[in-house]
Amino acid sequence: MDPAKTPLGKMLLEEVTPVVMVIDTPLVEQSCSKNGLSLVNLLTPFSNFTNIDVPVRTASDQPYRLQKFKLRLFNASDIRQPNVEGAKERLKQVITEAGEKDFSASSTSQPKVDDLLRSSESEILPTWFKYFNKELARTLSFSDHEAFDHPVACILAVSSKEEQPINRFIDLFNTNKLPSLLNDGTMDPKIMKYYLLVHDNQDGSPDIATKTLAEMKSTFGPNDCQLLCINSSEDGPIEHQNNPWVSDMADTAPNYPLGSFLNNDDINELKELMKVLSSRHIIPYMEEKVRVLNQQVSATRKGFRNQIKNLWWRKGKDETSDSTTGVYTFSSVESQIRILGDYAFMLGDYELALSNYRLISTDYKLDKAWKRYAGVQEMMGLTYFMLDQSRKEEEYCMENSFTTYMKLGPSGQQNAIRCGLWWAEMLKARNQYKEAATVYFRLCSEEPLHSAVMLEQASYCYMFSVPPMLHKYGFHLVLAGDRYRKCDQYKHAIRTYRGAVSIYKGTTWSHIKDRVHFSTGQLYASLGMYDVAVTHMLEVLACGHQSRATQELFVRDFLETVQKSGKVFEVLKLRLPVVNISSLKVIFEDHRTYASPAAASIKESVWSSLEEDMIPSLTTARTNWLELQSKIIPKKYRESNVCVAGEAIEVSIDFKNPLNIPISLSGVSLICELSAKPEDVKSDVNSSTSENQNDEIHKTAITSGDTTSEGSSFSLSEVDFSLGGGETTVAIGQSLHTPLSNQVQLTVTPKVEGVLKIVGVKWKLSNSVIGYDNFEPYLAKKKVKRGRRKSKNSLIDDLKFLVIKSLPRLEGSIHPLPEKAYTGDLRHLVLELKNPSEFPNLKMKISQPRFLLIGDPEELDVEFPGCLKKKGNIKQQSAPTNHNKKSVFRFPEDISIQKEKALKWPFWLRAAVPGNISLDVTIYYEMEDITDAMKYRVLRMHYNFQVLPSLDVSFQINSCPARLNEFIVRMDVVNKTSSENFWIHQLSSVRHQTLQPVDSSLPSEPLFAGQSVSFFFLLKNSRPSVSDNSISSLSSIPGRDVKLRSQISNEELICSSASPLADFHNCERLNQRTSNEDDASAVDFILISLPHESKHDSTMSERPQIYSHHSCYCSTTSSSPVSWLLEGPRTIHHDFSANFCEVNLKMTLSNSWDSKISVHIKTVDRPNSNMTAQQSPAASANKSGWHDLPQHNEIKVTSDVLGIANRVETAPLESAPPYIWSGSSSTRIQLDPLSTTEIPITICIFSPGTHDLSSYVLSWKLIESNDLKIKKITGQQHQSSGTCHGYPYHLTVLQSV
Repeated sequence: MDPAKTPLGKMLLEEVTPVVMVIDTPLVEQSCSKNGLSLVNLLTPFSNFTNIDVPVRTASDQPYRLQKFKLRLFNASDIRQPNVEGAKERLKQVITEAGEKDFSASSTSQPKVDDLLRSSESEILPTWFKYFNKELARTLSFSDHEAFDHPVACILAVSSKEEQPINRFIDLFNTNKLPSLLNDGTMDPKIMKYYLLVHDNQDGSPDIATKTLAEMKSTFGPNDCQLLCINSSEDGPIEHQNNPWVSDMADTAPNYPLGSFLNNDDINELKELMKVLSSRHIIPYMEEKVRVLNQQVSATRKGFRNQIKNLWWRKGKDETSDSTTGVYTFSSVESQIRILGDYAFMLGDYELALSNYRLISTDYKLDKAWKRYAGVQEMMGLTYFMLDQSRKEEEYCMENSFTTYMKLGPSGQQNAIRCGLWWAEMLKARNQYKEAATVYFRLCSEEPLHSAVMLEQASYCYMFSVPPMLHKYGFHLVLAGDRYRKCDQYKHAIRTYRGAVSIYKGTTWSHIKDRVHFSTGQLYASLGMYDVAVTHMLEVLACGHQSRATQELFVRDFLETVQKSGKVFEVLKLRLPVVNISSLKVIFEDHRTYASPAAASIKESVWSSLEEDMIPSLTTARTNWLELQSKIIPKKYRESNVCVAGEAIEVSIDFKNPLNIPISLSGVSLICELSAKPEDVKSDVNSSTSENQNDEIHKTAITSGDTTSEGSSFSLSEVDFSLGGGETTVAIGQSLHTPLSNQVQLTVTPKVEGVLKIVGVKWKLSNSVIGYDNFEPYLAKKKVKRGRRKSKNSLIDDLKFLVIKSLPRLEGSIHPLPEKAYTGDLRHLVLELKNPSEFPNLKMKISQPRFLLIGDPEELDVEFPGCLKKKGNIKQQSAPTNHNKKSVFRFPEDISIQKEKALKWPFWLRAAVPGNISLDVTIYYEMEDITDAMKYRVLRMHYNFQVLPSLDVSFQINSCPARLNEFIVRMDVVNKTSSENFWIHQLSSVRHQTLQPVDSSLPSEPLFAGQSVSFFFLLKNSRPSVSDNSISSLSSIPGRDVKLRSQISNEELICSSASPLADFHNCERLNQRTSNEDDASAVDFILISLPHESKHDSTMSERPQIYSHHSCYCSTTSSSPVSWLLEGPRTIHHDFSANFCEVNLKMTLSNSWDSKISVHIKTVDRPNSNMTAQQSPAASANKSGWHDLPQHNEIKVTSDVLGIANRVETAPLESAPPYIWSGSSSTRIQLDPLSTTEIPITICIFSPGTHDLSSYVLSWKLIESNDLKIKKITGQQHQSSGTCHGYPYHLTVLQSV
């Protein structure tokens, strides 16, 4: 790397160069002003030499040749330290002018990141950075601690028109006219003088000037005088093609061309003048100065002895003196060494300059002259850079200089900035862009404008780093833009923000991206560029991640900007609200019509499965509708969706508010196109246009802004609504499960035949901005799901419809259908159908006949539930109706639906099992006027309701001992509700059995919530079981229905053998199939319960009337061949004060198998832990039929209904048992096949109370067996023995009075 070719090297060769002071007379300036120039401006372009090729010899004996050399010319009046405020204004002007230029040249488009990375530094960096840095460095010109701004020579210029030119030369260098810096000792006034006589050729012949030049040479010396002739143009003003003054005076140039009276001879003479001055006068003068100063310094300061002497001298100085405020004149040793170093640097002898900088650095440090010390360290760093030797040393010097300047406070602030600029350029020259960015960041001060420029330069350093640090690049651009904005430099702020937007586009840095877009929009609005401002502000509308206050600010400023523009903006893909295209659902009716939105949301496969038996000639085919359509609809219409004129097409779509603040939307509607000619279908479908063209078409459609379009060929619904913070739109006419997933339903209703296309959706935000979105770009990217549409169709085709002429449409509903019901709830409903036409071949089918049954016409006006009673009006049926099965129900042919009167048909609803139940009903009907496109239609109805648990009913059946074909039935009922109470009204046996309650006492209280109850019945077969397993006869049999309520109740029995209970029971038998379904002896039960007059659930639409609970296939078979019955008294009175009580019992044993068995009866005496305390007769009577059940059993136990707690007295372990079995404790007998025998038993009771006489065990064993018969009876493998525990037998013994 050649340091001289780097940007910093070029800057140093231009800025750290000899200064020449120019003093001239007014007449000289007058002659130069004819060309729009001053004398300094006239000479400046010719003072820079790129190849001067002058030999130079400084301290060493070996000369070297100087190639690049430049003189900086200053008028004597300008040699002063610049005013700080004036310098700031100058820098501000530079930045402002650059902003105007760059902003007008740049476009509003954002630069692309890839283009930035491929571009070079010179292509990306703003051109005014270099000019700004130079101007910033020039604000420190002619400082007192540096010598490279001290004048090396002085040009004294006098016009040839002066009366006494010689005297004028002498007067020009008068002390009173010199700059103050030369008079106060800061600069050396004894400098080289060069006398220049200026002659204006327009004033006459140069003969007089030649004579004056001779006098000058005799007075001032022959080598220091020169004649300069200017304005030699004889033909008037001249326009130079390559004007040398334009680049230096671009900002201050007058309206006419510069140098217009200077011909080529004048220009050549100027060049020769400056070359002679530089090569023959200034460079030799500086050489001589360097040699002289070097000899002096070597004699006084160099060498070990001189260094020790200088050290002791400085140590002996007064410790109280502060050299930071002291003055070093040009004649002081320190200043002479500094001048020596600066002269050597400007002549390119960097080694000599470095040695002197090192020497003087120590002196300044010891003297605590920190500003001078920092300046020397700064020059040492630059010298190291130009030598390209030690990078470590150069960075150390620059860091040391920068830190020292910063410690000086405001007096060193500007110097620190210049040092930082040179330091950053030094790092950039070595490709250390990351470190250079850090330096620029450290240069940020309290002055926001300077900080903005430094931050912007730091951002570019991050981009040029390897690898590029794009996030830091963008972040520092944002920081720079913020500071530009504070200084009212809006155009610079826009430029930096626009560069940052390209970085954060497509990233997850949402907050900073929103801030950049919003700030850019505000700035454009302040400049009156509202279109661009709105474009940027649109990017931040969907800022749900921001705080509520920020969201309010964004939306408010956006709307204010739109209002200020005075225009109505139409925005494609407006981001507020968010339109969820994926939620798009299109609901239309062709041959399929829907009674409610809920029905339309059901999958097509569900309806197709339900309707497969109803569609003519396709009863066995499982096809979707489009395959069916291909057989019925003519070929020319098969590729399009079909809709009917006058019937609305609903489009459901989510509109979500991403903000935490409410927004209002108005005029939300669809964008549609309708071609009135069906033959235009093909050309419309096959047309292919770009997305941008479509957007323009849609935009034109929006501009019309009417709810009807194409000459009222279709009508559109408009919706106005507000969205709260974070909310999604609430569905119209439909309530979905999740509040945040609701949808807006928009409709389009075609009025004429043709081809309808749904293009998109539009809305108006806060009555200010019209937003619209096109469905096609989203749907074109999605794949089509098979099943509902043919694979060759795209989702775009789903938004195209063939509109056919108006057709009759059936409307129907089922009422009153509850939203909630308890299990077993039986209700009477009505199907109501309306339409102004007659339909032949009317058919209907239900998805779940277990819950919903079709009634008979005579049941329409019956009184419910009175019609179910045995004295009701419904006729008892010998067999269930056929249409209650899962088949197609055909309405009578004479049925018609009139305009004035609706068709009503009875329905029965029963909540069979708990859960969320869906009921689907479809009605098929044909049109009398058959069209080409549609021959039939179906009405689809869908209802949802929730079934809650009510009563849990379970049965346990055991054979009755000693009685053939008789069984003991135990029914356990548990109320599983939390608040409902039920009357246990009736139990009915289905088939040919009779029921008889074991206990004649019936409950007088309802079954309260959470309680349970048990009932015992004797079940008898009224006749042998039929071989046919179906229920062929359900005629009323005495004893089939048992009332379970107290006799004081006047409620009548319910007829369970008639419709609808018999039909629902048939459905239950189909759904409760078990392994016992082939058992001819299995029993079915129907439990009827009634609601109690209690607090009614507010969610129930109507008060329930009756509940039915069906239990099917309850088995009566037993795995044991032995059955027995213990008989005897239940209640006796005895005086225990006299003696104990002896009770005689009888046990009857029966063998139900066709095998001989041996039975062993073993009695066990046990303590009275199970004996209950003596109760009063009243309490005992009130608890008839209610018993405490063992906890180990699966049967539920009721609590004390009357609130009377059982009082249990536990006897001590040492006490005697309450009763003992008399006689032998073990009895063995043999039973012949199918035989019965009786065994007498006696017990002795020692205390009053209720005693459970079940403490015995019965063991049986086969003596001889028939395996086939046993397996047929029990359904199990052969068992040769078994054990049975005693049945509960409660005997109450009361103390006699």
